[in-house]
Amino acid sequence: MREIGLLGLNHKSAPLEIRERLAFVNLEELRKGLSLLKRDSVLKEVIILSTCNRVELYAVSPRISDILLFDVFERLKGVPSDEIAPFCYFKVGQEAVRHLFIVASSLDSMVIGEPQILGQLKEAYEVALEEGTVGFFLHRLFQRAFFVGKKVRRETGIGDGAISVSYVAVELARKIFGDLENKRVIIVGAGEMCELAARHFRSHGVREIMVANRTWQRGLDLASKIGGTPIPFEEIKERFKEADIILSSTGASRPLIFKEDVKKALKYRKGKPLFIIDLAVPRDVEPEVNELDGVFLYDIDDLKQVAQEHANNRLNEAERAKELVEEEVEKFTKWYRSLEIVPTIKDLREWAEALRKSEMERVLRGLSLDEREKQKVELLSKRLMNKFLHPLVVFLKAQARDENSVKEYSELIRCIFGLEDQ
Repeated sequence: MREIGLLGLNHKSAPLEIRERLAFVNLEELRKGLSLLKRDSVLKEVIILSTCNRVELYAVSPRISDILLFDVFERLKGVPSDEIAPFCYFKVGQEAVRHLFIVASSLDSMVIGEPQILGQLKEAYEVALEEGTVGFFLHRLFQRAFFVGKKVRRETGIGDGAISVSYVAVELARKIFGDLENKRVIIVGAGEMCELAARHFRSHGVREIMVANRTWQRGLDLASKIGGTPIPFEEIKERFKEADIILSSTGASRPLIFKEDVKKALKYRKGKPLFIIDLAVPRDVEPEVNELDGVFLYDIDDLKQVAQEHANNRLNEAERAKELVEEEVEKFTKWYRSLEIVPTIKDLREWAEALRKSEMERVLRGLSLDEREKQKVELLSKRLMNKFLHPLVVFLKAQARDENSVKEYSELIRCIFGLEDQ
């Protein structure tokens, strides 16, 4: 399994200012990157996962190495390898498989048990599939990862309560303001995180929610779903003076909200505090906004402490989930090793079939049998052959537990039956 490799960084290994430099801000950018890799890369297969908390490149190549994958990141994002290397992790073979299964199970998420990661993985897989960068191995690996993610949620309580990053953001607002009932909220963006946040605000009693999005129709659709008010994207800066809470999560490649914009709004707020939550990667809000008096800016990394409180409540379920992951890693590894036996089993069956046919022809020439009798003898010979081969095939497949045994016994069978040259 040495051909599969993973290079990535996440909310544990890298600060936001590093992650946002490698983030793929939308599907169009992701498609372009995959298309480039398909045309002129030594990678046989590749899938890129880019979320607010991680960027990971899963690849298959006979030359897999961290140097190779760092070069891919540098080509796609223009970020020198030496600037990101201290924040990245590189995993090969079984370790890469284990990491993917852990990610799919939301055990590596900022909010353990959050349900969004499985959908994000599926989207990454589907985009790569459409771009033609998914082959036999990554197809099998990701399909298994989806199965593992669902199994963990089904057989443990890790997903109870449907906690997400959006939920944590709203919890933070509730801790700061206490009662949210009379607060005005502006949602900038219309994606899944914004919708989840809007619903959580509603569940905590927020009555007035304004929704702004670059695409008017998407903003209108979200506003309709959550009973909010759509506002033109161009008007959001004017509306800052009315809001108590601003939550932003768009796919913009550069900040949308600047220090000067917020500073102007403060003149009309009469000392009322303004709470801004920036869930976007790259960030939607200029970090310098936090320098203003009366403004409390929180980005995705600032939510870690609140998320950790919820993680502590799920530690027992997380331990059970890890056990399930290990079981599935072992199953996948066994399946992969069994692939090395397949050529030997195939050659063994072909050798036995050729021998059976040869002996059948010789025997039938000396017998006076009608067609029906010949078919019976033919069937008998096939059954005898299969009964003879069955214990050998079962034995070979059982050796998939150990990589060295696979090679050793495969070579032994080839030697015994003279299959070396086949």
